[in-house]
Amino acid sequence: MTDNWKLGLTFALITTVMWGLLPLALKEVLAVMDPLTISWYRFSISALIALLWYGHHSGPALKSLLARPHARWSALAVLGLCGNYLLYIWGLDHTNPGASQILIQLAPFLLLIASVVFLGERLPAWQWLGVAGFSVGMLLFFHQRIAASVPTEPGYALGALLLVGAAIVWTGYGLAQKKLLSHFHAKDILLLICLGGSVLLLPLAQPAQAMALTSQQLLLLLFAGVNTIVAYGAFGLAMSYWDASRVSAVIPLTPLFTLLFTYAFNHFLGLDIIAEPLDWLGGMGAVLVVLGSGLAAMPRQRVSTGQA
Repeated sequence: MTDNWKLGLTFALITTVMWGLLPLALKEVLAVMDPLTISWYRFSISALIALLWYGHHSGPALKSLLARPHARWSALAVLGLCGNYLLYIWGLDHTNPGASQILIQLAPFLLLIASVVFLGERLPAWQWLGVAGFSVGMLLFFHQRIAASVPTEPGYALGALLLVGAAIVWTGYGLAQKKLLSHFHAKDILLLICLGGSVLLLPLAQPAQAMALTSQQLLLLLFAGVNTIVAYGAFGLAMSYWDASRVSAVIPLTPLFTLLFTYAFNHFLGLDIIAEPLDWLGGMGAVLVVLGSGLAAMPRQRVSTGQA
């Protein structure tokens, strides 16, 4: 791994921005197409773009990824991301969007802890303070949703467990990605994952649903596919330049970007997207999230030497 915190932070922020935009782009498409089919299209569009862009150079890398001793990590990366997609969708079906948004934020924190435990990464005390501040901030920011997420419907507990499972399998994907980055470029790993996801989700998808989309919805679906390769490509590059623990400290900013884009689109474009409820306590939580994430992600050199 080439240690460059500036590039790592930049690519991590690109990932959060793209993931922050994604649910807003999918709003129209979800009215016509089921989530499983959308997921298949996301993988397939990304795989097609990757094949046309650089796939003709990736043949040897793909063969190596599928051979020993890398095959098990490649399988974990593909199955982890596909499992995350499916468990998240099934969990969402049993709960509500607010609860799912809260619970899925377990994923980057589990990756942070797993990076420390399994990859031997170290966080000094002041960075753990940042993690604590971030955690408190998340609770304050989503306190209205937490209060409104009382289980009242059958199957809610099952849905919550499925969402926790989605976070766990995403952590497996993150760890596998980090291990593979020691030997392969992020773009080759992403190509394998997109190809694998396209094959695995095809039996569950109904591609003909795209015929019912309007031209605007087709553009949004295309953006969702491009979003996948840009976001996960940036995520892989971020972890190739920076510790996984620090990347995972930045990724949870995604809900804040979603909130920002929601208010911006409603105000400047006249859209009517339902915004996250935000009172003074939630606003204070948002500040803690930003400050805590920044403290957890700050490079060691900045604190030890005082240099920028």
